[in-house]
Amino acid sequence: MKVLVTGAAGFIGSHLCEELLRNKDVEKVVGIDFFIGPTPPKMKKDFLLHVSENPKFEFIRDNLLTMPLENIISRVDAVYHLAAIPGVRSSWGDDFKHYIDYNILATQRLLEACKNLNIKKFIYASTSSIYGEKYGAVSEDQLPEPLSPYGITKLAGEHLCRVYEKYFGLPVVILRFFTVYGPRQRPDMAFHRFIRQLLKNEPVTIFGDGKQSRDFTFISDCARATASVLNSDKAVGQTINIGGKERASVLEVLDVLEEITDLKAKRIFLEQPAGEPKHTWASISKAKKLLDYNPVTGLKEGLKQECLYLIKFYRDDAK
Repeated sequence: MKVLVTGAAGFIGSHLCEELLRNKDVEKVVGIDFFIGPTPPKMKKDFLLHVSENPKFEFIRDNLLTMPLENIISRVDAVYHLAAIPGVRSSWGDDFKHYIDYNILATQRLLEACKNLNIKKFIYASTSSIYGEKYGAVSEDQLPEPLSPYGITKLAGEHLCRVYEKYFGLPVVILRFFTVYGPRQRPDMAFHRFIRQLLKNEPVTIFGDGKQSRDFTFISDCARATASVLNSDKAVGQTINIGGKERASVLEVLDVLEEITDLKAKRIFLEQPAGEPKHTWASISKAKKLLDYNPVTGLKEGLKQECLYLIKFYRDDAK
């Protein structure tokens, strides 16, 4: 099977490419990335070092909004669409136009290129941000009520997938990721920022009171679940939550990071930004049933791995 991954140089995308390349049934992975968004291009290039020498991997640096797509898609059997502009806080104001371009228009353009080709699966990477403020474990059938412009654009992408499924028979699978963390996490995300601030002896900035909790999903669990869609015919037509093994508050996470690094954080509390729910919690019963998904990495172990990665990254970056 030949697979296309958009956003291949991103946090989740680069790990997904590695996971797919380990699959003996995958003979080719074509990755596309335009090196935009909050992760610096140098970091994204480093992310690809793990796959760039694999003879089964082909990388294309180009823009989904302008590049010819049909010739590439005609060479593959499945499409993973991860490319997007991420982030809740930066989706307000003038930057929203970039979210429209890369989260909605690029998705529509990719779907147009796929609609008349023999694609076996079109897997769309969505987000827990589409749910908004919910209480308890959230199942996929609950009403989406996004709180941010970012969440709205990702939900728009889901709706686009469904209309192309309805009218052109595109075999769509939608995955909703819940707060993914681990090595290669984006520098604007909380764990990466906390660890960087601790290592540099800077004040650790916390948005809100720190009591907000998240369903944290370790990157290797997320990548395995995402890759497993390729071999699950039962997943076609479904929307599936991908959550983690443990939930915790931001303050609890910071306590664990202090323990791991043996460093004490000077905590500074900032105003709670608009658009972020107080709590997230994924029901993953559907993922267990359809994908045989069982997250295995606990929060402390996952944070250790991210710390080790960032200690090395910033040490090497300083040379």
